Amino acid sequence: MTPTYIAPELRRQVAQDAGHRCGYCHSDESLTGISLTMDHIIPVAAGGQTERDNLWLACRACNEFKGARTHADDPKTGERARLFDPRRQTWSEHFVWSTDQTEVVGLTSTGRATAIALQLNRPMLVKARRRWVMSGWQPTPE
Repeated sequence: MTPTYIAPELRRQVAQDAGHRCGYCHSDESLTGISLTMDHIIPVAAGGQTERDNLWLACRACNEFKGARTHADDPKTGERARLFDPRRQTWSEHFVWSTDQTEVVGLTSTGRATAIALQLNRPMLVKARRRWVMSGWQPTPE
């Protein structure tokens, strides 16, 4: 599949909107040293458009785990839930940081489903967050 072309100015606008951090796991581009990708909130495969209102930044791992999905199962209820939309929803209404600030905890069905589906607490990322906490860089501001 050929990647969708996104004009440099649109990329700049979306990066600014997202504060240069992943809309899902909140990894900051400057902390990881790895460029974030453009995420189609509603994937192109599901009819999503390449326009500012449907784009946000995501780290490569979150974007790959999300794939073409828009929904996932809530592990608490077993029901289908819409994945978190970083452009239209507020992160802190659906997630909180664990007490040690290294894990993302889902508060709502959307938060829980997104945390599991996108593996927001993958082991390597939790290890990185530990170091970020020790350095005073974690958690990132809302």
